[in-house]
Amino acid sequence: MSYPDKVYLNGSIVNSADAKVSVFDRGFIFGDGLYEVMVQINGRFFYEKEHLDRLQSGLQKINIKFDVSLLKNEIATLLKVAALTDKDCMLYIQITRGVAPRQHSFPADIKPTVMMYAVPKVLPEINTVNAHVITRKDFRWSRCDIKMTSLLGNVMLNEEAMQHECYETILHRDGVFTEASHSNLFFIKDGVVYTHPADEYILNGITRIVVIELCHSLGIEIVETPISLAELNTIDEAFLTGTSTQIAAIQQIDDYILYTRNEKGPVTQRLQEAFLKIK
Repeated sequence: MSYPDKVYLNGSIVNSADAKVSVFDRGFIFGDGLYEVMVQINGRFFYEKEHLDRLQSGLQKINIKFDVSLLKNEIATLLKVAALTDKDCMLYIQITRGVAPRQHSFPADIKPTVMMYAVPKVLPEINTVNAHVITRKDFRWSRCDIKMTSLLGNVMLNEEAMQHECYETILHRDGVFTEASHSNLFFIKDGVVYTHPADEYILNGITRIVVIELCHSLGIEIVETPISLAELNTIDEAFLTGTSTQIAAIQQIDDYILYTRNEKGPVTQRLQEAFLKIK
C-alpha cells in the first residue's frame, strides 16, 4: 500500500510530507487513541454509519471528547481533494487524546488530534484466498472491544503468521478461540455457524455484524458461543472476516486440514455470495 498524497490533520488538508504531529502527542507516546477504517465501494462507504458509531462509542469508553459527526463534511472534502470522490478507496481515521506533558494521567482539557487519509483500494468481488493460519495464545489485554491504536500485541501475532508464511494467527484464551490478529473468526460444524460473543475479548467487527445478519436472513443457524481448543478437529469449515478481508475461507489451521482442493465449504461459499450481493 502506498502513502497518500493528502492528509487531513486537525481541520486542514495538507500534503502528506507536511503533516506534522507533536512528539508529545499522547498517541505517539502512549498509543492513547483510537482508529477506524472504512472502504468506499461504488461511490458509497460500506456500512458507514456503523463504523462511525463504533468510533464514537470507543471515544466515549476512553473519555476522549469529540463529536464524530463533525467528520462527515470533512471526509467528503478530503475525498474531493484526493480525487477519490467516486472511486473505490480506503479511509483511515485516527483520533488521539492530543498533546500534553508526559504522564500517565491526563488533563481534562486536551484538544484531540484528528487525522485522516484516503488511498485507492479495490476489493475483489469475493476473497478467493484459501487461508493457512496458525494458533497462538491470546496474550493481549482484556479490552479488545476498544479499537485502539496501540496494537503491539496484534502486530507481533500477525508477524508470526507472516514468518510461517501463513495468512493469519487465530487466538485462544482460557481454552476457547477468540478472534484473529486483525480479523474476526467463525467456525462451522454440522451446518451451524459459531463465533465468539461480542464481549471485551474481541473487537465487534462491522463485517462480523454483517455476516451474523446474513446468517439470519439466509436461515443459517448461528450461535455466538466460542469453539474450544478440544473441538478444533471436529469442525467442518472456518473463515475470517474484516473490512478488507471481507470473508476469507480457512483451508488449514496448524496441521489440521479442512479441505485439500481449492474449494470452499458450502456454508462459507453461500455467505461469500450473499456478501457480494449487498456490496
